[in-house]
Amino acid sequence: MSQKFYYPVIIKKLKNGGKNNIKKINLGIFFGGKSVEHEISLISAKNIIDAIDKNKYNIISIGIKKNGEFNFYSGEDFILDADDPKKVHLNSNGIPVTFSFGMNKELIGTLDKNLRIKIDVAFPVLHGSFGEDGTIQGLFEMANIPYVGTGVLGSSIGMNKDVAKRLLENSGIKIAKFLVFNVSEKEKINFSSIVSRLRHPFFIKPTNLGSSVGVYRIENEKDFHEKLNEVFKLCDKIMCEEMIVGREIECSVLGVENPIASLSGEIILNRGFYSYEAKYLDENNVQLKVPADLSKEMVQKIQETAIKIFKLLECKGMARVDGFVQENGDYVFNEINTIPGFTKISMYPKLWEVSKIPQTELIDKLIQMALVKKIGESRKTP
Repeated sequence: MSQKFYYPVIIKKLKNGGKNNIKKINLGIFFGGKSVEHEISLISAKNIIDAIDKNKYNIISIGIKKNGEFNFYSGEDFILDADDPKKVHLNSNGIPVTFSFGMNKELIGTLDKNLRIKIDVAFPVLHGSFGEDGTIQGLFEMANIPYVGTGVLGSSIGMNKDVAKRLLENSGIKIAKFLVFNVSEKEKINFSSIVSRLRHPFFIKPTNLGSSVGVYRIENEKDFHEKLNEVFKLCDKIMCEEMIVGREIECSVLGVENPIASLSGEIILNRGFYSYEAKYLDENNVQLKVPADLSKEMVQKIQETAIKIFKLLECKGMARVDGFVQENGDYVFNEINTIPGFTKISMYPKLWEVSKIPQTELIDKLIQMALVKKIGESRKTP
């Protein structure tokens, strides 16, 4: 039995008795992906879609399977078990699509060549590899589709902890001490040598993953070698990093030419550190204090530093800047997320809520920035 699908088109909305014809914007939401953060991407996308002003935007849902296949979903059941991070998954009823490169800004069916979907602007809700690292941004650039968030360069830099921290350290931003090793050096990595440089406990992590995936706190040599093998399964380059004692503080940044920063939020844990499990699977272990209980001077210092980091790393649109406030008042940068989470417990939208920008308005601002950014880039093109 064949299945019928609705192919979105730009719909005209009549306003003021029909005097003004306002076209809805065809907004392509891209989610899922090949990353180990696939499931969190699905939950973020569902929350964004629920919050979007449907009077302004036609939602075009594009789910990317774990094998990298792009699928268009016409109904509302494209994400199943969205309330459970352990069970959430894409529906199997999507239609395979690919990009039409050139000036058309379209997705076309790979099986049904008559399927053509116009996209005015793309919103990548893709955390981690193949989404937050500049790859999907490059694809949008090739397809001439405006998109929300940071461009190719800023995405690539922000995703690479090694490159980002070296750039920031050279610009006077305080960071934790760290050492980096390639997989080719694996057999030569010496635990005692690392401890002499970083002390212990210390952390090991992939240089190019987000959401604290593959991050481990190392207490002893046996634990180190076990976890080292685990991290090298995820990437070819790892970072060993000094443990910073301090309050874990996050700040959201929004804008293009003149970005602004939100109030700060604090991560308070009952045990352990802010791991992937603590972020998404163990709500009883973490408390999000929004806004954080900080002095006016410290809030301003964090905001100014977050904006400086945002600019130094070539970010656009949005990012969440994470760091630590030490007892002596120093602020130590930890990492930047150029496509931060939009789940119900994610800090990025929560911080803007307390900073007087509700989620629907925040999403609208991000989309409008993408369109304005594209216009500006077009004017600069010879």
